[in-house]
Amino acid sequence: MKLAVVGGGSTYTPELVDGFARLRDTLPIGELVLVDPSAERLGPVGGLARRIFARQGHPGRITTTSDLDAGVADADAVLLQLRVGGQEARLQDETWPLECGCVGQETTGAGGLAKALRTVPVVLDIAERVRRASPDAWIIDFTNPVGIVTRALLGAGHRAVGLCNVAIGFQRLFARLLDVAPGEVHLEHVGLNHLSWERGVRIGGPDGPDVLPALLAEHGGALAERLRLPRAVLDRLGVVPSYYLRYFYAHDEVVRELGTKPSRAAEVAAMEKRLLEMYRDPALDEKPALLAERGGAFYSEAAVDLAAALLRGGGSPVQVVNTYNNGTLPFLPDDAVVEVPARVGPAGAVPLAVSPVEPLYAGLIAQVSAYEELALDAALRGGRDRVFKALLAHPLIGQIAYAEALTDRLIAHNREHLAWA
Repeated sequence: MKLAVVGGGSTYTPELVDGFARLRDTLPIGELVLVDPSAERLGPVGGLARRIFARQGHPGRITTTSDLDAGVADADAVLLQLRVGGQEARLQDETWPLECGCVGQETTGAGGLAKALRTVPVVLDIAERVRRASPDAWIIDFTNPVGIVTRALLGAGHRAVGLCNVAIGFQRLFARLLDVAPGEVHLEHVGLNHLSWERGVRIGGPDGPDVLPALLAEHGGALAERLRLPRAVLDRLGVVPSYYLRYFYAHDEVVRELGTKPSRAAEVAAMEKRLLEMYRDPALDEKPALLAERGGAFYSEAAVDLAAALLRGGGSPVQVVNTYNNGTLPFLPDDAVVEVPARVGPAGAVPLAVSPVEPLYAGLIAQVSAYEELALDAALRGGRDRVFKALLAHPLIGQIAYAEALTDRLIAHNREHLAWA
């Protein structure tokens, strides 16, 4: 089995490789190709990746290349984890929205739209080249904003599934709090990528007892602290929201915080520099502890589980993924991309039925999904007016003056990545 990772020079990659090594019985890889245009990154990352495989006795071969077409040729699956514009562009996404009093963040709001506009054309070009080189390959998208990028891939007819680590992170957290094996925890996860809620936590299977009320009663304080939301909010809602909901539920508070501390992009850029220095050490043959601070917890386990299900019919039969709605949430179009539990196999991902979504969540889901539709249109066809409409539709913006000012800033800061600008 051959897997290719586009964006293989990412400092995330050793986390992914470690998972491939540990879980080789679930996903036996004969060849892993790391594809990246940056030799400066690809060299140290590829070297550490080989040492991780060797230390753990994995028989697979790891190769590196800057040639995308050669790297994805005859691949069974291609995992996308790229960042167009690098941390420099992310720094801009987190900065200029604050000038208008709006959240600066790389996956939601105006910064998220900027990332989508930069990313979608590049991903679609990569996907077309994958289709020519390996027509039957599955594309697993971990590239943010995952919902919009996955919608672009599916709309162009690609064999694609979107992946995020939020759900598996909650699964592992709940398992630890409940002192049970992670596989025993089944989430009633509903929403969109980076806009989701855990409405139930069932033990033993999808029809097992729901322990969410007891979990909130016993551990609500710790969960609230982790999410940086008031404990009373969790108690009143009776659900566990994704930590991205804080941008919506406490927008003004977050804006004030972001204006008084270094950006996450600056922190990550410094961390990546240290990680790459570590990766160059020929004695290092395991992922360093610092990598845990980089983010992406349990990313490798989620990727292995999904790839195994798509390629071999193995892994967990039900996984939380991003895929077409197809009636799962009746208030959304069929071609909206939702993040829900799905039955995954070689034929793809089929969302499971979910109980009716409460208006409190359905309204926000519908509004953000409409924004994502407009964002994708702007990414595919360009134009200032389409950018403006997408910004106006976003619930974190929603005012003409803000949308006008943010449109000007978005285009100014991203002109080199926008063919139409």
